[in-house]
Amino acid sequence: MAESTMADKCRVKLYSLNRDQQWDDLGTGHISSAYVEHLQSVCLLVQSDSSEALILESKINSNTPYQRQQETLIVWSEAEGHGMALSFQDAEGCQQIWEDICRVQGKDPSVSITQDLLDESDLFDDILETADVFDLPSCELGNLEDIDDFVSSILALPLPIHKERLALILENGNYIKNLLQLFHTCEDQGDTEGLHHLYEIIKGILFLNKTSLFEIMFSDECIMDVVGCLEYDPAMAQPKRHREFLTQHAKFKEVVPITDCELTQKIHQTYRVQYIHDILMPIPSLFEENFLSTLTTFIFLNKVEIVRMLHEDDNFLSEVFVQLRNETIDDDKQRELLFFFKEFCKLSQTLQPPNKDALFKTLMHLGILPVLKTVMSRKDLQIRSAATDILTYLVECSPSMIREFIMEEAQQSVDGKLFINLISEQMICDTDPELGGAIHLMEFLRALIHPENILSTPSKCERSEFLYFFYKHCIQNFIAPLFAITSENICEGDNVVGDDKNSPNNYQTAGLLSLILELLTFCVQHHTCYIKNYILSNDLLRRVLILMSSKHTFLTLSALRFMRGMIGLKDELYNYYIIKGNLFEPVVNAFLKNGTRYNMLNSAVIELFEYIRVENIKSLVIHIVEKFYKTLESIEYVQTFKGLKIRYDEEKDQQNQIRKNLHSMLYSQILCRGIRVLEKKEKMCIKEDSKEEEAVMPPLEDDFPDPYDKFMETKNPKENEDKVDLPKTSSGSYKISSSPSAGGANETSSQSSSSTVGLKNDPDDEEKDEGDETSPKKKPHLSS
Repeated sequence: MAESTMADKCRVKLYSLNRDQQWDDLGTGHISSAYVEHLQSVCLLVQSDSSEALILESKINSNTPYQRQQETLIVWSEAEGHGMALSFQDAEGCQQIWEDICRVQGKDPSVSITQDLLDESDLFDDILETADVFDLPSCELGNLEDIDDFVSSILALPLPIHKERLALILENGNYIKNLLQLFHTCEDQGDTEGLHHLYEIIKGILFLNKTSLFEIMFSDECIMDVVGCLEYDPAMAQPKRHREFLTQHAKFKEVVPITDCELTQKIHQTYRVQYIHDILMPIPSLFEENFLSTLTTFIFLNKVEIVRMLHEDDNFLSEVFVQLRNETIDDDKQRELLFFFKEFCKLSQTLQPPNKDALFKTLMHLGILPVLKTVMSRKDLQIRSAATDILTYLVECSPSMIREFIMEEAQQSVDGKLFINLISEQMICDTDPELGGAIHLMEFLRALIHPENILSTPSKCERSEFLYFFYKHCIQNFIAPLFAITSENICEGDNVVGDDKNSPNNYQTAGLLSLILELLTFCVQHHTCYIKNYILSNDLLRRVLILMSSKHTFLTLSALRFMRGMIGLKDELYNYYIIKGNLFEPVVNAFLKNGTRYNMLNSAVIELFEYIRVENIKSLVIHIVEKFYKTLESIEYVQTFKGLKIRYDEEKDQQNQIRKNLHSMLYSQILCRGIRVLEKKEKMCIKEDSKEEEAVMPPLEDDFPDPYDKFMETKNPKENEDKVDLPKTSSGSYKISSSPSAGGANETSSQSSSSTVGLKNDPDDEEKDEGDETSPKKKPHLSS
């Protein structure tokens, strides 16, 4: 069997103990321990296998008891009644995490539990045995100051055991209810000092951070009295009327009647406890940062319970959607419905991933997206804003389902009014000067097209299908303002003119263009193939760089960031496009126009050129030096441009050396090839000569040698050696072969490998031959 990989060893299943003492499966993922900056502590982190999101971020507190069981299980309690468990796939991974926990708490990893746990019954017995040491004053009006001092002293003790003992005493009796009765007495009597003591006592009890105490204090019977006690802050000259606000001014609106009394009670309780947490409780100091953690958990669990109960109510959500689809309702009613649904989606973010997915599937089944498409066409700004916020919550939950809806709508649409194009229209038509709605919609589009959110399976390639659809049918809609503003009738050459609504010098228009460029830069970084085709076919970078002349620096930087993203890919096709279009010119002009000001534009341009120098993108280095070095060589406060020139010179020297080496290599190869050709032809000629000599020829009478000829051949051997035998060709001509070895004797013969010379009979030569006794009667004559 193969050994487990390290990833398998740290694979865990996460469980949470619910209020019914049942373990809920929160998902499977990979665990690690790391220092988390915002928590200022080492934490246990579990990343989900399915969504790659964090399903656990738990701070390792020094006083939290962790227990290891059965070699592969670690159990601890985040808060009262909120237990957590990690079930490891491999014992070795469990041991590794256990050692990390023990290291943070300063414990020996050989132990099975990091802190001493006390059973509540044992704790109560211990309290009874030490009653003389741990004696809480009786709940009487005259003892309020003593009670205040006692609670304050317990909170100041470093060991949690004393707080546990105090909480157990308060929980097992009617002590808190008796304190609240004293509150009514003090308030009726106008006892300000007693009310101030009660404020400190109630605040101290809240700081004990016990869920069991919260259940008592936040019950319908007690919660308003707790709010009353917290009105009498000694630091305030006059008490605040919080009870009056909660009972008379804070109104509970039911857009759709809620028939479940328990649900209504839970909603009221959660609102009031949230009010206490946000308004009445003082901001904890550095030493009290964990005092209200359980209160936060109490509110969180209440919200989860509210969403669960609403989800399980079959009639409630259906009635909400019926009213949302009703086109006859007025804007006020529809606004209230959307505000409710926005709050509902906000609360749903507290759900665990499986429950959140189930809720979202229910909303999709009820038709949430067609409803939002309808209401986003309304003129009411608040309605459109609420719909935008709802969309943002939905895309965070399941972008895949939204993409599926968009693709199905595109196939079935008759009028061509697609939901995603409506989003783009709403983004570019946002009337808010700060573009709050446009920012939300841009984030919505980014989440839809983010490759990490698009899953590909063997049976279905969602990524390629959706991106192809997006670049064919959608991208031109959200970048339409860019094309309109950079058209020839708006811009003169490469300069922006005018300051009206349709000019990038207009602040709101510049902000919208900056958002568009931010999304385009994201596409360059993540959609290399699709966006490349679009940029090159539409000459998009040239249009973007026109915005470099805008008076708004943030827009200039956005345009530069888009170009920087393209260059950062080190794609030679992009480089060729930039060089051919001379697209560095707007950048250099903006840089020179900025002058000696040391600002973000200056730094961004220098960083762009420095990147090209460091990465040694040769084609761009050569282009920049040859086109702009004379303009930029005077800038000496950075060495970037001199460095580019050095890179350029090095490249030129290298190319020259390569050219020389190549020329030498080619000369040698050509010479060797020529020699081989000559040798081959010479061998062919010799072979042909040998074949012709073997041919049988009829002898002529003048060709018979006489004794004198034989004598002359014997007498002059050297002369015979200098003579060249001329083989005959089939046509009766003689063939002369030349070789490099013969070149020394006859230099002119080396210009051609062979030549054919005709044979002639000259009468004058024949008469001359007859008078010469030393030569044959007939001798061949070579005509030139």
